[in-house]
Amino acid sequence: MLSPHGNVGTVVGSALIDRARDLLVDYPAVAVAVVVGAVAVGLGLYVIRRFQRPMGTRFLEQLSSLDEVAVLLHPNPDPDAMATGIGVASLAEQVDTDATVQYAGQVRHQENRAFQTVLDIDIDRITHVSDVAAEHVVLVDHNRPRGFAGADSILPFAIVDHHPGDGTGEEFTDVRTDYGAASSIVAEYFEDVGAQPVPPAKHASEVGSAYTVPSKVATGLLYGILTDTKRLTAGCSVADFTAAGFLYPGVDEDRLDRIANPEVSTEVLELKARAIAGRDVRGPFAVSDVGRITNPDAVPQAADELVQLEGVTAVVVLGERDGTIHLSGRSRDDRVHMGRTLGSVVSDLKSASAGGHARMGGGQIVLHGGELQTAVGETMPREALCDRLFESMSGDV
Repeated sequence: MLSPHGNVGTVVGSALIDRARDLLVDYPAVAVAVVVGAVAVGLGLYVIRRFQRPMGTRFLEQLSSLDEVAVLLHPNPDPDAMATGIGVASLAEQVDTDATVQYAGQVRHQENRAFQTVLDIDIDRITHVSDVAAEHVVLVDHNRPRGFAGADSILPFAIVDHHPGDGTGEEFTDVRTDYGAASSIVAEYFEDVGAQPVPPAKHASEVGSAYTVPSKVATGLLYGILTDTKRLTAGCSVADFTAAGFLYPGVDEDRLDRIANPEVSTEVLELKARAIAGRDVRGPFAVSDVGRITNPDAVPQAADELVQLEGVTAVVVLGERDGTIHLSGRSRDDRVHMGRTLGSVVSDLKSASAGGHARMGGGQIVLHGGELQTAVGETMPREALCDRLFESMSGDV
């Protein structure tokens, strides 16, 4: 038997329902407004929940909608680019999307070659847009297609990068300039979807997870983070440390050591010696023009060496190969943002590009008839380029 209070509540509730029904019958516009309002609230909550999901979850959902995808690295890929590429490919394959990792240029630096060889990375070289393996393209570690004929015609499906730039993907864009490495972003994607790193001595089936980080991928991503942050000592964020910690259980320490300590060629050692011996030092800044080179990847290695000299806080090394001057800069001086420094130096030069981060940057200048040319067609002596580099590092440009 209901209590007196229960009877009263039932009567009042029934009366309210009857009154509401009468109002909706008498005022149909109110009924429509109520329904529309409820739908709007529901859609709003859906949109909020959808876009509050982790980026890794959203990225995996986009990959799962495709039958195949081409993962495109930047030209002459480094470990961060290669690691990011195989990481994205691994995510794609775990949702049954065929993935092909591709790049333009060459893998030249001995560290880069060791990375590819030790981890047995399968990446395809392309020279023309017709070589791209799939209609849908994911750009990693860069946000503008470049380095091969027809690159400008590509409309990326997605972009995953940590470099400044205004490139966007048709369906997905994640550019985090505060991260030290693109590998950290992809490591975070794995963590977002609940993936577990697979220890080198185990099989993926032994970790009991719907998604996994294969040991090869975990090792590659960790090394990508280490190389782009100078072993987590420069240009890194909390996210880079967190990503490294997440990946560690899956890292193959033997492979990691073999990648980190490759043999150094005689050519690289000789170029480093030339850069040191021929350096021009003005105050805390140094510029070294090493002349003609056969391996452009030796230029950034020389810059890494030169910036370690006592009293030097920022350096730029330049060398020429096949009519192109290759620039590489390093800075441990808070007054010198190396990416902006190089960008300002080449801003009015013809067929030139440069950029980068605060601590490191690079660029290329195509010579015309063996000469540097400004955008208006005037020639500029090579010595003037060196002077301009010093002026830019000093803040005078």
